[in-house]
Amino acid sequence: MTAALLNHALLDRALLDRATSAAIEVLEASDDIEFGVRLLANTPTHEGRDPALLRQWARTADEFGAALAPVAATARVVESGGGLAKGLLARYTSRPVPTVELFTDTLALADELIDRLGWRHWYPAGSVRAAAIAHEAVHEQLHHGPAKTALKRSLGHVVLRAGRHRLYGHVAGADEIAAHSYARTVCGLGRSPLLLTAALATAAEAAEPPYGSSHGSSQGSQYGSLHGSPHGRKK
Repeated sequence: MTAALLNHALLDRALLDRATSAAIEVLEASDDIEFGVRLLANTPTHEGRDPALLRQWARTADEFGAALAPVAATARVVESGGGLAKGLLARYTSRPVPTVELFTDTLALADELIDRLGWRHWYPAGSVRAAAIAHEAVHEQLHHGPAKTALKRSLGHVVLRAGRHRLYGHVAGADEIAAHSYARTVCGLGRSPLLLTAALATAAEAAEPPYGSSHGSSQGSQYGSLHGSPHGRKK
């Protein structure tokens, strides 16, 4: 069976399930900030935080990412198979050379899902691949230099005060939300990549092996990972 036919059969199996279809409808009805809230809520260090604070941070990080100037992608881009088995759409490694690995089987399934759900107006042809590369390109800015400091100040998470001086703390997961927002903006997407990966995870969870998984749920799923792990990034 070809990959295209396999993807078609997989989605037929998943989308015919009423619970799966209903779950995807709930995802579609959620606003993009809500996906950022879920991402933060599923990130260690945020257990027990006020949901209102998480939403404030998610909105601030989203606005910050959308306002970033476009940056050129300098990492090497390679394509591989086996992403569905790994639960990954893309993965970044910094050594031996910065590389973005795109998993073509997951990309193909994502495109098939977009068409089946009628979301092509939100995710134009080729945009999922472009967004994965853009996401990784901007991470370098968010991890080093002025953008990292600016994001911290925007979030306003003060961990130490000494007179007029303030020390702003790191908000784990906020850089991911900013990177998703950046990718959405520069690639002209109508919705966040987080909606797509959440829907993709939901469909994959409903399918039989080899694509179903018991490693996580769609909530908090991130752009590189279908199971909620940290974007498939490696140092």
